[in-house]
Amino acid sequence: MSRRRRARRFDLATPSERAGAAAGPPERNQAGGKMTSTEDRIRALPCWTGAIEIEPLQGGLSNANYLVKDAAGRHVVRFGQDYPFHHVFREREVMTARAAHAAGFAPAVRYTEPGILVTEFLGARTFVAADVRANIGRVAGLMRSFHREMPNHVSGPGFMFWVFHVIRDYARTLDAGGSRMRSELPRYLVLADELERAQALLPIVFGHNDLLPANILDDGSRLWLIDFEYAGFNTAMFDLAGVASNAGMNDAESEQLLSSYLGRLPDEKIRRSHAAMQCASLLREAMWSMVSELHLNAPGADYVAYTGENLARLEAALDSYKMKYGTQKP
Repeated sequence: MSRRRRARRFDLATPSERAGAAAGPPERNQAGGKMTSTEDRIRALPCWTGAIEIEPLQGGLSNANYLVKDAAGRHVVRFGQDYPFHHVFREREVMTARAAHAAGFAPAVRYTEPGILVTEFLGARTFVAADVRANIGRVAGLMRSFHREMPNHVSGPGFMFWVFHVIRDYARTLDAGGSRMRSELPRYLVLADELERAQALLPIVFGHNDLLPANILDDGSRLWLIDFEYAGFNTAMFDLAGVASNAGMNDAESEQLLSSYLGRLPDEKIRRSHAAMQCASLLREAMWSMVSELHLNAPGADYVAYTGENLARLEAALDSYKMKYGTQKP
């Protein structure tokens, strides 16, 4: 699990399950094992062929995920709900998952209903940071193809993921909610403005916008993408920055990523834009955690610690950025 978003395991139980946890122990099945309401919900889905076997999948960063085997094969069941304060809407996620499969980037969607997504299980290896760094050319090619092809497959109202808008909206949410970090919000907004001014003018593409290593799979012959909660129109720079930051790339690896994606050496404007966007990504992640402090209460999640972790990473990234490029004035 990436250190960047390990606190995101907040969907491990539905609200009813969390409420039910205080009411008493769960029922037991005939073998004496616990029969949770989540398992009951999975067994009740109308998409199975014959009897099923259920196994929790580890490593989900935003949702509870289960591997289900039936007579037709293996499938992934993903539970999630809308989080408007994080701009997450499951209907849009389902549309994007279907589009990504149609475009050849994601597993097939087998079944959906509100709060549940069932997809094909690929049996592919989940990347970790070292895998991304070892496959920079392949990852860059996957991103470039995804960015170019997805606009031909997505449907419905267009969703724009612009990290600087997200930061400003998070600031409004934090201010309205009386966040403990309220006094820092003016500084964060000034920083966001500076980092936005450093962005190069690039074409609009359809971005994944959450390119953690764990959202890239390798089946031995090709790469796949999963988890489309934040996917939407953007410039390519946010995905390029997210891949580099999440994988812990150094300057030489970031240069290789940019060169592989662009098909040429990046100029100084692109390099600065990329470094600034990595800082913006970390600021957004820290503010994501601050908002989660107000609105989420996942068992075992320490959002305060996660906020501090990301603020420390942000300060380190900013020190590096300002050492190279200084401060960009309005």
